[in-house]
Amino acid sequence: MNINPVLLIEKKRDGHELEAAELESFIKGITSGSVEDYQAAAFLMATYFKGMTPAETVALTKAMLESGERIDLSSIPGAKVDKHSTGGVGDKVSLILAPLAAACGLVVPMMAGRGLGHSGGTLDKLESIDGFRVNLQRQEYLRALKRLGCAIIGQTATIAPADKKLYALRDVTGTVPCIPLICGSILSKKLAEGTEALLLDVKVGSGAFMKTLGEAKALAKALIAVAKKMGLPARALITDMNQPLGYSAGNSLEVIECIEVLRGRKLAQADLSSLDLRELTITQCAHMLVLGRKAKGMKEGRMLALARLQDGSAWEKFRSMVVEQGGNPAWIDDPSKFPAAPIRVEWKARKRGFLKTMDTEAMGKILVELGGGRKKASDSVDPAVGFWFHAKPGTKVTAGQTLATVFAANEKPLKDLEQWFQDSIEITGTRPKVPPLIHAEMT
Repeated sequence: MNINPVLLIEKKRDGHELEAAELESFIKGITSGSVEDYQAAAFLMATYFKGMTPAETVALTKAMLESGERIDLSSIPGAKVDKHSTGGVGDKVSLILAPLAAACGLVVPMMAGRGLGHSGGTLDKLESIDGFRVNLQRQEYLRALKRLGCAIIGQTATIAPADKKLYALRDVTGTVPCIPLICGSILSKKLAEGTEALLLDVKVGSGAFMKTLGEAKALAKALIAVAKKMGLPARALITDMNQPLGYSAGNSLEVIECIEVLRGRKLAQADLSSLDLRELTITQCAHMLVLGRKAKGMKEGRMLALARLQDGSAWEKFRSMVVEQGGNPAWIDDPSKFPAAPIRVEWKARKRGFLKTMDTEAMGKILVELGGGRKKASDSVDPAVGFWFHAKPGTKVTAGQTLATVFAANEKPLKDLEQWFQDSIEITGTRPKVPPLIHAEMT
């Protein structure tokens, strides 16, 4: 069935339900190139405004999955369980979680993405390690899973290729926070990579694509429902993104913070700890262990995850993964080898009180302006730029106290960016209520 893409775009623009055969034809056209990028962008915008029915979302996901190959992991023993986060600022959990879950006995076939809008990308973080390769060939990917039980890779040309095109277009067309498009993108990749169960981390708050708890729950329900229709067991956590996760934002800085958590010792000179990052990682690992039947319940899963973090097993698994994927282990053994940004400045509180709120999306956009993210798909990312946060909501601050250390490539934009930063925080006279790290669990 060959569908005129203009007619399909018009049909969706006018709010009509698309048939599965129409979506299949359109997605095939995106893969073959017969549908132009500007037509794909028009389809994304029409879908953003008009939405999709559950049946359309399932059909879109199937079409995107069938646009490429589906990897068979049946030859690898063990439960295959993955995790996906909808993204945020400082969300570096995957770098710790994949080796930790593997150290607990799971197989983690993690296919990750790059930065999307103001949110960071797991692949960009890993590529800040000298030599680390995210573009593994199929046999390399299978070998890594057999040897280590985990690998973190990007999409190959043959895995959900339609999503690869649409993902890049969503990033630069303002269509990222759209539930049907998010479902299709996430689940087509996860099904293609070979996972047998999936944990979803749906972020909510100022730094998330879902700003309200209602929106986040709607996305989580849609993801779980579509996954179920596709034969993939899934559960979801709704986690907070009203402040950065951990104390760092920026690719190299986040890798260094992950190394701290994995090794159990402080390497950087930031005031804040990584307790929220550590806690969320352990909780997510416990959920994965329950999904993979390596733990009977959350208590047992948490105990196992904590034990493997404390005994060094997760660190050794991470180090082995870096070596397996071509990374230079000297960089993670001695993080001072990561290139440093040439300019370091401190942005300070202008009055005393309690830090009440942070516009976390603004923090992500400031990072993009520093060069730590992309404004268009072809942009390169500077891994050395970023932030150390010295205070987060709930912290008591004094006038002149450092709120963030900024690592920059040049001084030119810093004055305007500092004002943007100051406009994005609120300091009040009374101690605020800090949002919980985990808002809800949906199974």
